[in-house]
Amino acid sequence: MEVVQNRQTKRKTNWKKISVWSFAILAAIIVITVISLYLYISRSLPMTKGEITIGSISSPVKVTRDDSGVPHILAKNERDLYIAQGYIQAQDRLFQMDLSRRQASGRLSEVIGEATVENDKYFRTLGLKRAAEASYDQYSDEAKEILNWFAEGVNIYMKELEENGKWPIGFKLLGYQPEEWKPIDSLTIGKYMAYDLGGHWENQAFRYYLLQNFSEEKAYDLFPSYPADAPYIISSDKLDIEKSLASAIIPPEFNGSNNWVVSGVKTASGKPLLADDPHLSLSTPSIWYQMHLQSPEMNVSGVIFAGIPGIILGHNDQVAWGVTNTGPDVQDLYIEKRNPDNPKEFLYNDKWVEATIVDEPIKVKGKETIEYEVTITRHGPVISEFAEESGKEDVLSLQWTALEPSIELEAIVEMNKASDWEQFEKALELFHTPAQNFVFASQDGTIAYKANGKIPIRKQGQGLLPVPGWTDEYGWEGYIPYEELPKTVNPEDGFISTANNKVIDESYPYHISNDWAQPYRQMRIQEVLKTKEKLTSKDMMALQMDQKNLQAEEFVPILLENLDASLKGYEKEAIAILKDWDYQDSKDEAAPLIFNLWMKKISDVLFQDEISTEMRGLFKGQKQAVDELIRRAAKGNEGPWIKENGGLSNVLHKSLQLALKDVESLQGSTLAKWKWGEYHQIYFPHSLSSVKPLNYLFNKEGSIPVGGSSVTVQAAANKEDGTVNHGGSWRFVIDTAEMNVGYHLVGPGQSEHPLSKWYHNQMRAWVEGDYHQTYLTDVKGEELTLNP
Repeated sequence: MEVVQNRQTKRKTNWKKISVWSFAILAAIIVITVISLYLYISRSLPMTKGEITIGSISSPVKVTRDDSGVPHILAKNERDLYIAQGYIQAQDRLFQMDLSRRQASGRLSEVIGEATVENDKYFRTLGLKRAAEASYDQYSDEAKEILNWFAEGVNIYMKELEENGKWPIGFKLLGYQPEEWKPIDSLTIGKYMAYDLGGHWENQAFRYYLLQNFSEEKAYDLFPSYPADAPYIISSDKLDIEKSLASAIIPPEFNGSNNWVVSGVKTASGKPLLADDPHLSLSTPSIWYQMHLQSPEMNVSGVIFAGIPGIILGHNDQVAWGVTNTGPDVQDLYIEKRNPDNPKEFLYNDKWVEATIVDEPIKVKGKETIEYEVTITRHGPVISEFAEESGKEDVLSLQWTALEPSIELEAIVEMNKASDWEQFEKALELFHTPAQNFVFASQDGTIAYKANGKIPIRKQGQGLLPVPGWTDEYGWEGYIPYEELPKTVNPEDGFISTANNKVIDESYPYHISNDWAQPYRQMRIQEVLKTKEKLTSKDMMALQMDQKNLQAEEFVPILLENLDASLKGYEKEAIAILKDWDYQDSKDEAAPLIFNLWMKKISDVLFQDEISTEMRGLFKGQKQAVDELIRRAAKGNEGPWIKENGGLSNVLHKSLQLALKDVESLQGSTLAKWKWGEYHQIYFPHSLSSVKPLNYLFNKEGSIPVGGSSVTVQAAANKEDGTVNHGGSWRFVIDTAEMNVGYHLVGPGQSEHPLSKWYHNQMRAWVEGDYHQTYLTDVKGEELTLNP
């Protein structure tokens, strides 16, 4: 017996030894694998210090990357400067640049596969690349040279990668190498930015859908205003909007921005202050790339979209500028009647007119090429055909200013060199699309505002609904003259601010838009700027991070006054929390969580059972519409949407219950422990992080709680799951008394390389408002010399 026990003890001991050794071996294999993977990926880190011979340039170019990874490029002439800009952008953002041109051109399927075919069909239909090609012919020889120099720099870097094989990890994972960079690629990305800032065709389609599917009373209840005239077309049932546009790719609703300038009479320095924070999608890498470009001809600092030369927003040593989206109606849908005997012809003034048919074959990774045709009428591309559910008799075509030739790069070059308001305003005349609210500040004391771009003048209507395409009674008859676009210079108030709000009053003779953002960001900005004097850059940064929710300040009293008396349990606790709230959307409080989810559930209660998810995706003014429905109902004028859901009190009670139920499932039953930031978190997702386990490489930081919301100055709109995916993609402040330095935030960082120290180094800074300073002179950092 003792022998048997000894044997068993030895076996256990041996197994323990084996287990320990097995674990040690496994751990060693994991460590070796991780180290090997790290070394393999780190091979593709770009060289940021030392010397590189790149050829092509005529003199050495000095590139200094400061502590925030911002490249400062110093060249002896413009040619060398733009070649270096292309080279340096490619070092930090080549994979993003290639995906951007593929997205805009409808060529993602070539490297991704079937998953992006519908996306490619949509962008082939829009024709952003066709518009870019038409635009190139309009450019001056000087601008074409800049485009070619930039492309040359990108291609020099790609040639290096071909020789050394150190391609960025994105190319390795998808198994392809990028094609040569061409000037058209830069212009196509520029056209995509115009697409991303939208133009309201979705709202026209949604209103048409309302009139097709609901009574006029219910349809008009959701219009931005009650139209004086009857709708143009309400009888046609041949065109199914829901099926026709179900696959459309819609830009984010909250693409907007804040900007303001303050005159020296209200600042501590006695010189103007400027602040700008464009609101776009938040991802890794950032949509913006920050740079400083210096040559004998210019000294300009700011941001640019990766893949484009110059600086689009920022400052030079004499002037500064920023933008918000004007949001004008620059897109119109036309209902086109197709010839039943010839699908290539459409009716116009009682005659069948042949459309242009463009072959757009779509290559698909691992599959056969898809033959695809785009139909272009006299108004523009037919955008309902790609959904394959319509197109037999009536179709929708799109007329859009961005599909016309335009020369924005000419404007950017002139803006970069401007030394005063007159020169800057002249440059803006060349900036046709997208239409933006430019604010301007100069060291000479001037502050100014100007809306730029081509905004159409319509023969009839104001862009509320699709119009007949078979007659010349509708359509465009020119554009608002440049000299008559909204403008303000040195106003008596001492400041100018815009936040996608309505920029004109009823006396303005032209139509600009039916759809404006909720007014709360603009109201808060003006509230602060009106009441404070001796403002500083620090005050401007604090205002950009301001979390005061003026929507809550307006609606919480209305909501509480109109609830019935049958509240119990959680409901009473929630109401008590809201009553004590200071209306700050703080990440550490429960009140903003309750309020923001409650407002979301009001929309769901009103629309979820009657309007499909796809069509609500086209309802871009939904929040504004719900605000107005509540306002009217609280004044005793309940519209049909609220009446049919049992009245305002019932809608509010039901939506409150649904909101509280959701929060309980997320954060438990103790209301005192609920926090906005436990739900509302920033992630900055990388396009490849959705494929596990790549998320551990590309999004290793995870999520961070953040305050603010879609209606606060610190813009932070979120998805259904609470993930913040939209907000201040770049924050910028400058005091023109000291043009040498600007204050910046580009979340999450400058580099797309996951092992770069500049990859996610600004992620927490974005949450906390920790700006970095970028200088025009005496720059310090890692120095790289590009040699001829």
